[in-house]
Amino acid sequence: MTLQERLMADLKQAMKAGDKTRKSLIRLVIAGVKNAQIDKGSPLNDAEVIDVLSKEVKRHRESIAEFAKGNRQDLVATEEAELAILFEYLPEQLSREGIREAARKVIEQVGARGPGDKGKVMSQLMPQLKGKAEGREISEVVSELLAGS
Repeated sequence: MTLQERLMADLKQAMKAGDKTRKSLIRLVIAGVKNAQIDKGSPLNDAEVIDVLSKEVKRHRESIAEFAKGNRQDLVATEEAELAILFEYLPEQLSREGIREAARKVIEQVGARGPGDKGKVMSQLMPQLKGKAEGREISEVVSELLAGS
């Protein structure tokens, strides 16, 4: 079952169960997928659907930070509930140590010597960890490792 098929099946299930949060979030994701398909001009594969989901995760995290600054705990709770639903569709998220391990392998492969080689490392590492970790966190880990070498 493709990710799109799973989204559609889960939408039907949420509608039957009367789960308004899940239903509205899945509809939002499906709309994002359809827009990406229109932009691309052809159906998306699972990796491209994961890109759409990752963008939604990033948007939700930014919203949570802003709502927390504005002391709106009700909206923070809503966004966090939606974020938990989004994570159900993404590959298992790597821990910081998992990111560090993958980064060390790539640093060794490309022969990176210091912070100036960060671009080489990131260009190899990002496709490997796509959807499994946030780009900001990957960047931080790579910077730490390269500063220490």
